[in-house]
Amino acid sequence: MRRQESGVSDQNAGPTTLLIGTTKGLVVFKKKKTDWILEEVHFLGMSISFVYNDPVNQVWWVSISHHHWGQQLQSSKDQGKTWKTISPPQYPSHAILQSGKPATLKKIWSIQQGGQSYPNRIWIGTEPGGLFLSEDYGDTFQLVTSLWNHPSRMNRQQWFGTGRSGPYIHSIVIDPRMESHLYIAVSCAGIFESLDSGKSWKPKNKGLIAAYLPNPAAEIGHDPHLLLACQSAPTVLWQQNHCGIFRTNNGGAVWENVTDLQGLANYGFAIAIDHQNPNRAWVIPATSDEIRVAHHLALAVCYTADAGKTWQAYRTGLPQENSFDIVFRHAFDRKEKTLAFGTTTGNVYLSEDDGKSWIPLTHTLSRIDCISFV
Repeated sequence: MRRQESGVSDQNAGPTTLLIGTTKGLVVFKKKKTDWILEEVHFLGMSISFVYNDPVNQVWWVSISHHHWGQQLQSSKDQGKTWKTISPPQYPSHAILQSGKPATLKKIWSIQQGGQSYPNRIWIGTEPGGLFLSEDYGDTFQLVTSLWNHPSRMNRQQWFGTGRSGPYIHSIVIDPRMESHLYIAVSCAGIFESLDSGKSWKPKNKGLIAAYLPNPAAEIGHDPHLLLACQSAPTVLWQQNHCGIFRTNNGGAVWENVTDLQGLANYGFAIAIDHQNPNRAWVIPATSDEIRVAHHLALAVCYTADAGKTWQAYRTGLPQENSFDIVFRHAFDRKEKTLAFGTTTGNVYLSEDDGKSWIPLTHTLSRIDCISFV
């Protein structure tokens, strides 16, 4: 469904390319025999907000955030040899924020191709909480007004900003069985589902906890950090949430809290899953919302093989002292048995044995916001 937010599913061969979006450019690592080598840097000095490999059309997509020029979009059909500038989506004049001011594009948070049935379809999730759709592979974008006009969006108790000034759509999940069926995740609002290519939407938040609300079980107002769905079992979805880790096996009808209340697997942003086995997932926990560093300054990746009933911490190869690393929501990816994550302190770690042991690829990058295997 997405890569992890990408739509990339497990395939026979392991990955050979790793795209790393940093605040100073797009860094590309390539696997040469048994070693991973930094091969090239694109858009040097530019802040990369999202990277995405379209598995249907074999196209790389990159969104760039610039303090002066705003949001930019680039795509490449030849693995970065050449790039095409795409006009980013723009809010129409009638799109109004809760404040009554006109909406303008602040950031592109997610990009998702529409599936085999819709090869020219591109979905883009943005801040301030608008979802855009292109049916011509990025030549034009239209605001999905059915979501923008959803009654909950104008309610400040239901759609609101957390660490940002307003809500944003950071995850888009396509059901491979019926690609007009999709989910989105909004921080803050929660999970919404559409069965008709975005013409109508329903919240899917039963069982989630929003501890910061007067009613923690409210229908809308939740803060998912990342939403993923299992390719081989699409009714199984996982989310790393502001208030824990949650899983559903019935397409979001009811969510189960699978947080490890006695261990580390609790607060965090990033999650990776196994697209062949719906019971397997990996998270990279932080101490808490208030203290956003590795637990006890020792970096760990937590793994479950039983749908979150139990979790174990993998530490081999990861720093176990003085680690101030945190991993953002899009900076963790898995393909086959290979996992990689990048941290806010510019470190990249890679595992080729399903997370049991790790090697550092680099310690010298700027803050890493996103990672994607090709």
